[in-house]
Amino acid sequence: MELPEQVPGAERSQFALLGTRRFLPFFLTQFFGAFNDNLFRNALVVSITYGASAAAASAGLLSNVAQGLFILPFFLFSALAGQLADKYEKSRLIRQTRLAEVFVMLCAAAALYAGHVPTLLALIFLLGVLATIFGPLKYSLMPQHLRQSELIGGNALVDAGTFIAILIGTISGGLLVSGATSSADGSRHANTLAAAVMVAVAIGTYLCARFIPRAEATDPGLKINFNPFTSTWQMLKFAAQSRAILNSLLGISWFWLVGALILAQLPAYSKEVLGGDKTVFTLLLAAFSVGTALGSLACERLSGHKVEIGLVPLGSIGMTICLLDLYFEHPGAAAASGEVLNWTAFLAAGGWDIALDCALIGLFGGLFIVPLYALILSRSAESHRARIIACNNILNAGFMVIAAVIAIVWLEVLHLSIPQLFIFAAVLNAIVATYIYTLVPEFLMRFLIWVLVNTLYRIRLRGLENIPEHGPALIVCNHVSFVDALVIGGSVRRPVRFVMDHHIFRIPVLGFIFRTARAIPIAPARENAALLEESFDRIDAELADGEIVCIFPEGKLTRDGEMNEFKKGVERILERRAVPVVPMALRGLWGSFFSRRDGKSAMTQLPRRFWSRIELIATAPVHGDAATAGDLQRIVSGLRGEWQ
Repeated sequence: MELPEQVPGAERSQFALLGTRRFLPFFLTQFFGAFNDNLFRNALVVSITYGASAAAASAGLLSNVAQGLFILPFFLFSALAGQLADKYEKSRLIRQTRLAEVFVMLCAAAALYAGHVPTLLALIFLLGVLATIFGPLKYSLMPQHLRQSELIGGNALVDAGTFIAILIGTISGGLLVSGATSSADGSRHANTLAAAVMVAVAIGTYLCARFIPRAEATDPGLKINFNPFTSTWQMLKFAAQSRAILNSLLGISWFWLVGALILAQLPAYSKEVLGGDKTVFTLLLAAFSVGTALGSLACERLSGHKVEIGLVPLGSIGMTICLLDLYFEHPGAAAASGEVLNWTAFLAAGGWDIALDCALIGLFGGLFIVPLYALILSRSAESHRARIIACNNILNAGFMVIAAVIAIVWLEVLHLSIPQLFIFAAVLNAIVATYIYTLVPEFLMRFLIWVLVNTLYRIRLRGLENIPEHGPALIVCNHVSFVDALVIGGSVRRPVRFVMDHHIFRIPVLGFIFRTARAIPIAPARENAALLEESFDRIDAELADGEIVCIFPEGKLTRDGEMNEFKKGVERILERRAVPVVPMALRGLWGSFFSRRDGKSAMTQLPRRFWSRIELIATAPVHGDAATAGDLQRIVSGLRGEWQ
């Protein structure tokens, strides 16, 4: 599918995607599919628990069996699903899965009406199979229908919609069969409405899927490996080739472990610890789901329409703090006295803090997972993208099983409390997050850059779409302040290897960020000729690896706000490797705290202003064979204009 033209620099709200055919039918298909899955599963659990079936005596066991049967296909068939999504046209596969869901729901309606539990459990397994097939399709389809700048917004909408659909489906499943009585006729009548809704939604979902535009196969020559063990191992090995992708997969799976650990305890926590009824559980579930949806939607606004992995540490830090606070929260006096509270009485007794903690855990969770999903989609090879998502689904399912095992050991074997489980999750979350950030320092570095730059400045970006999405390129820019590299590094979507003066490279705090970003220190020949030669070798090696390298050809900071002459070092780089050169200009930084407007002592004084407006402008690349220092200086000077 060919995307329509977009005006350079134009940025639209993520909600504008809901008005396009390339996204809306897909979004509705995903939303109603998630709604129907959870409606059916919860209707089954409530029907068994409160209905007249003989299985009601084993309701707890059957509920866990149903959850296990839904997750089992993710282990068995995810590898196959990823291969199918890469090999075949995706919109057709989506329509086929939604049509199959119509037939499953028709059977489910009949089985629910008859109260035939074995058939219902078999259908739960089939729904898990369909969900397994759909997972790689939905995430690998988005990069084919969305622009790079729309990926974060598209992922945010899908994740937000999924959590809201899960919430509504779970609540609806319970409400629609809540009229079940101790008689068989009462149970049948109570299940009829749920059955009708499931079938109607399945048909509507299929009709939405028919409007999804084509998404061509990305690896049509792929030979399918039907062995779930060897194919899964092959996917894991491929994902491990990129440390950032592998750790993103582990990060997303870790979120699902923590989320499953919390959500699975909410019913017992609401009843036994908080003294609430089912409405209190529904309130806390709604707070978590709505919080996750809001956090997901906030990602686009906070990230400026780009994949901003700097939000990931913010999300993990926020989740840890809120889990700790949840442990120290206590129910009100009414709950402590043994009175059963409904949701209004719970809030009146001081439950607002607990509900807010659940909402904030969800919100920070949204900030945590949406950038990771977007990073996986933007950095994974198109031919293997669906298989990477399938690998993610396998890991997610595995981590959710681990969460169940942890909860069982904690509560049943060690006989510890649910609040203690929350503080354990908080400590574990902090340890795991720290470990991930030591493996992939880029996450933490982007977070520090994001906090620093967005605290000090309001950045307007223009023309950054001229930076190639893939392959090597050289960025040349004017040099105004000590934070130029941070502004550029925090604005460009791809990782940038900066060439900078060795003195700036050693500045405390900033130096840590520069080293983490694999910056390249350079020195004049008169100061350190060996370091100069080493720098040119490292620059060439980074370009040979397909990376983006940024240099400041003036070789020093401006002392009067005017541009210095571009040195010939840029030509030496291009003589060795003639890569595209992207001219770029910073505007508005002269006179700031980090510039030298007041001499070398500038940073010893208090800043005169915060959150000032600056601009970063790029223009079309210049071919490396034709670029000279003089020509590049004229282009950058023109971009800079009169605003220093």
